[in-house]
Amino acid sequence: MRNKKLKRGFTLLELLIVIGIIAILAVILVIVLNPAETLRKARDSQRMSDLSTLKTALGIYITSTSTPYLAGTDNTACKTGSAGGSYSSGDKIYYSLVSTSAITDMSIDGGAGGVPLASQVGSVNLTLTDGTGWLPVNFDVLTSGSPISNLPIDPMNTIADLNAVASTDLVYRYACNATNLTFEINAQLESDAYTLTDDRRKKDGGNNSNFYEVGTNLKILGTGADF
Repeated sequence: MRNKKLKRGFTLLELLIVIGIIAILAVILVIVLNPAETLRKARDSQRMSDLSTLKTALGIYITSTSTPYLAGTDNTACKTGSAGGSYSSGDKIYYSLVSTSAITDMSIDGGAGGVPLASQVGSVNLTLTDGTGWLPVNFDVLTSGSPISNLPIDPMNTIADLNAVASTDLVYRYACNATNLTFEINAQLESDAYTLTDDRRKKDGGNNSNFYEVGTNLKILGTGADF
């Protein structure tokens, strides 16, 4: 009989060494890729894209109608005055939040105070483009139809405390100026890539480095850290 060669498998020690190497490589891969940061960066990219979409849609609306209303059925909830304007009774800052309860924080916009916030939009209406959504502009009145199919909302879309709105809240904000028919929308960014390495909040041309701002007047929402 011919001698059969014995097939030799891995020893327990060799298996442990291989498993250990794989574990070390996996840890290194997780550290390098940082999946949590990747998700934060993806959400930030979505935020910047959403705000660009809203800016374009509002620009089309304003230039396509003879009587643009930037806050519901009129402009009384918008600020008035030159430049960014100033708040008065009845003016509002609109949030993309779904809420059956009103935001009760009244010390808004760097201490202006007394500015009511609109966040009482139900989930069914939140993204509607007919003026009943979180952004109170009726895009549907345009003869060519609404330039957007629905209103985008922040990927996280949360306010931690309705009694104390903070710059860290991940939600979209909108305000307008009736005097010059301008608007501003802002959002908070959360990734290290866009708040530390390449801080987009400081490069958007706005006057508030706490937020990423877009619009036709980046002074409307002011310089407050919390609103």
